Amino acid sequence: MGLINNFQGVCLLLILTNVCSCTNKVETKKIINKKSNILWVIAEDLSPFMGCYGDSINTDHTPIIDKLASNGVLFKRAYATAPVCSASRSAFITGMMQTTTGTHNHRSSRFTDGEVVPYNMRILLPKNMKTIPELMKDAGYFTFNSGKDDYNFHYNRKVMYDVGTKEDYVHGMNGWQGNTAKDYLSYTVANWSDRKDKNQPWFGQMQIMGGKKDAKYVRKGEKLAANDVPLPPYFPDVKSQREAWTNHYNANRGSDVRIENLLKQLEADGELENTIIFFFSDHGSPTSLRHKQFFYEGGMLVPLIVKGKHASLKAGTKRNDLVSLLDVSATTLAMGGAVMPEYLDGQDLFSKNYKESSYVVGARDRCDYTIDRIRTVVSKDFRYIKNYFPERPMMQVGYRDNKPIVKDLKRLHKEGELTEYQDKHWFGVRPVEELYNLKEDVYQMNNLVSNPEYKKILEFHRNVLTTWENDTDDKGKYPEASIQLKATYDMWKDRPRFRDAKVNPEYNQFKN
Repeated sequence: MGLINNFQGVCLLLILTNVCSCTNKVETKKIINKKSNILWVIAEDLSPFMGCYGDSINTDHTPIIDKLASNGVLFKRAYATAPVCSASRSAFITGMMQTTTGTHNHRSSRFTDGEVVPYNMRILLPKNMKTIPELMKDAGYFTFNSGKDDYNFHYNRKVMYDVGTKEDYVHGMNGWQGNTAKDYLSYTVANWSDRKDKNQPWFGQMQIMGGKKDAKYVRKGEKLAANDVPLPPYFPDVKSQREAWTNHYNANRGSDVRIENLLKQLEADGELENTIIFFFSDHGSPTSLRHKQFFYEGGMLVPLIVKGKHASLKAGTKRNDLVSLLDVSATTLAMGGAVMPEYLDGQDLFSKNYKESSYVVGARDRCDYTIDRIRTVVSKDFRYIKNYFPERPMMQVGYRDNKPIVKDLKRLHKEGELTEYQDKHWFGVRPVEELYNLKEDVYQMNNLVSNPEYKKILEFHRNVLTTWENDTDDKGKYPEASIQLKATYDMWKDRPRFRDAKVNPEYNQFKN
């Protein structure tokens, strides 16, 4: 009897041991197969003036970004879908072109400094559409955004993000500010540390100020002076332009510091090793009208680096294929094992079925109170631009009118001190179409539209744009709702530079 009891005890011990062993194996497997965290580091208004992009002025002055690139995959030809924040962000947060969802007009469908449009008149996404954070949440991710949203559609921020929501908005978020750390060198507003289950993978968005404010973070002794950087020939060589242009080089150096601090925080929290990092900007430099809000390379070309532990991420890879920030959206979902809806306009950049794009399309529409409509197609060697309001000059009234770079341009124009190209480019009637050879014409100053040698190339790009506009039902071809225009007018009407009808013909346009 004792032998039987001992035997039963041994069997029970073996069973318990096997159960524990199986449990440990399951737990071990769970840890091994844990999904990677995915972090979007989004710089505002930042062109890739970086060593890893071959910039000679900033060689050895963006070491952290350069190392990120050498340890990951660098995309040399990544483009925003729009040269302005909210339209670009509305696209990559949904994975769909802003002109298809009707979110193409800058700063629309939100309240800022008070109601802009009534709640029941705001732009809503289609019922079958979910944002990237929502799809990542469905895939089991904890989500957060420590930075601005700036989305041109109505949404409930609590549905998109697990942390960092604002309780004082009855209907969700205002679409503009999001959450911003008081100290831009810290990341304490909303991040990975806020999740309760530390084994849960997370998807986050981190904002750095890039071309807007990061110049103030330049490392000691590395700040460039205003005369250290040569100006492109489309700018007059005056102090204000030199300072603005140099500031963007300094902004790249400062952004390097911002990213260094972020990586240190990830490492200190034990999150770096299991995190895939996407570093990119919403659009290019804010230096001048030539870049932000417009379609030359300076406004559309953005940095894009992807680094992390993933089978498809081969360290030190440099890719020259044409990619869109919409591809970032699709790639994020693919890497997170999330559902990839059929409506996505981008593709997984690391898929076995990936096909290089022949072109990337961009769209610019109303920006604040400046009404415009421009479309662009960039291909391997060329950029095509179509201006739908050519009678409105590059220097039509805009939000930067009080900046020295704009005041100096207008003064020099009045005094007849601009070069022939500068005067015509900034103050003349814009061409309906523009075509530039990107290899031979770095500054995009030689419009080839009238050159018979480029007739077939022009027709190709023209046909691409026409087909795209029709196939996607480009919403820019429809007049903006009067209620939205009135709301924009009401928001800006008391600001002096907008109110003065003598210098601002758009005042009467909005008023009527």
